[in-house]
Amino acid sequence: MTEGDINQTLARLNWLKSITDETTKSLLEKDARYFLHQSMSTPCLDVLGSCSGAYIENLSNKKYLDFHGNNVHQIGFTNKTLVDKITKQLKTLSFSTRRFTNVPAIELAEKLASLTPSNLNRTLLTPNGSSAVGIALKLARAITGKHKVVSFWDSFHGASLDAISVGGESVFKQNMGPLMPGIERIPPPVTYRGIYEGDEEKCLLYIDYVFSKEPDIGAFIAETIRNTDVQIPSLNFWKKVRNLCNKYGILLILDEIPIALGRTGKMFAFEYYDIEPDILCLGKGLGGGIFPQAAIVTRDEYNIFGDISLGHYTHEKSPLGSIAALTTIQIIEGLLDEVVRNEIYIKKVLEKLEEKFEIIGNIRGLGMLWGIELVKNRLTKEKATKEAEKVMYECLKRGLSFKVSAGNVLQLSPALTISRKELDEALEILNYSLATV
Repeated sequence: MTEGDINQTLARLNWLKSITDETTKSLLEKDARYFLHQSMSTPCLDVLGSCSGAYIENLSNKKYLDFHGNNVHQIGFTNKTLVDKITKQLKTLSFSTRRFTNVPAIELAEKLASLTPSNLNRTLLTPNGSSAVGIALKLARAITGKHKVVSFWDSFHGASLDAISVGGESVFKQNMGPLMPGIERIPPPVTYRGIYEGDEEKCLLYIDYVFSKEPDIGAFIAETIRNTDVQIPSLNFWKKVRNLCNKYGILLILDEIPIALGRTGKMFAFEYYDIEPDILCLGKGLGGGIFPQAAIVTRDEYNIFGDISLGHYTHEKSPLGSIAALTTIQIIEGLLDEVVRNEIYIKKVLEKLEEKFEIIGNIRGLGMLWGIELVKNRLTKEKATKEAEKVMYECLKRGLSFKVSAGNVLQLSPALTISRKELDEALEILNYSLATV
C-alpha cells in the first residue's frame, strides 16, 4: 500500500475485536454490508457521532484528536462562525440554477483573484478536487492545442479516471485498463530517497530532456509540496521548473488541493517558491470541512473559451459552497501567524523524538503538515512498515488519529485552530506509541 493505512491486516482485525460497544459493532457490520468495499475506506475503524474543533468523537464518547481530517479541517470541525454563515445562507438562497449567478459565488471568485498574484483572476468552481483537476486538464488542452501531460510517479491528483491517469499512485490504477493517453510520468524529485539520491538537479535535467523530446506536451501537473508523505522540493527546483515551462511553452498546473489554505503557513504553498502557476487547483479545506467545494484559478488571457464547456457541473456556482469557502478563507487569514509559531514548536518536539528513537529516519514539514519517516535502519533506510502500522494503532487506542503514507510515513495534519495544550497531548501520545516499537 503506497498511501493510507492497510485495512485487511491482523492489526485491523485486532482493532475491530477490541470494540465492545454493541451499537458500534452493529453499525460497523451494516456499514461493511451495504457499502462497496474499497482500499483505504470501507471497512471502517469506528462510528463517529460528533466532531468539534480539533476532535472527532465516536458513539461511546471517545475523542480522537484528528491529525488526518481528509485535509478539510483547517478551521477545525463545526466552526461556529462557518455554521452560522451556512445556516443563514441556507434559509435564503440554497441553490443557484445554471445560467443564473449569486452574490456569494461572485464574492468568492473576487476574493480568490485578490489572493493570487498578477493576472490569475479567473475562476471556475466545482464540487470536488478531482473535477478541478479535470477542468485544468481540459483547459490546458484548449489553450495549447496539445494533449500530452507530464506528471510525477507517486503523485496523487484525485480518484476519477482522468485524475488517476495523470496521478502516479499505483493503488488507484489496479484493474483499470487503458487510461487517458498522452501521459508522461517521470520520477519525482524525492529528497529523502529515490533514483536521484537527493540530487534535484538530476530531476531537472530529466524534465528538460522530456520537455525537449515531446513537442505535444501542453502541461506539467504537480503537487507543489507532496501531501501524502510530505516531500518538500527546494526553492531552486521550482524556480527552474517554472523557467523550463516558460522555455518550452508548457503550462504549469499546481495541484494544491490538500496543501493550500494555510496548511503550510501561507495561503498557497507556491508562495514559498516565489513562482506562479498557470492554473491553480484548490479543494478539500475550501469548504471548511462542511461543504464540498473546489476551484481552479487561472489567467485572464485564458478566458477565450466561452464556446467550450470546461466545467459544466450541477453545483458549479453553489451559494452554500461559496459562502463556506469565502468564510473559511477569511478565518484562515487570521490563523497564518499562529501556524508559523506552531511550526517552530512542532519542529523542536519532533527533532527531540528523532534523537530519542532510532526508528525515526527523517522528519520534515512546513506549517501544520509534517511527516515522520520510520525506518528499520537509518543507513539502509529500509521501510519500517509493520512498525508504522503498530504506532498508528497504538495512537488510535490513546485518541490520536492520523494516516500512514508510503507504507512508513506518519503524516500529521492537525486543525490549524488546535490549541497548544491539544498539540502537546497529541505529541505525547505519539511519544508513548513510538516507545512501544
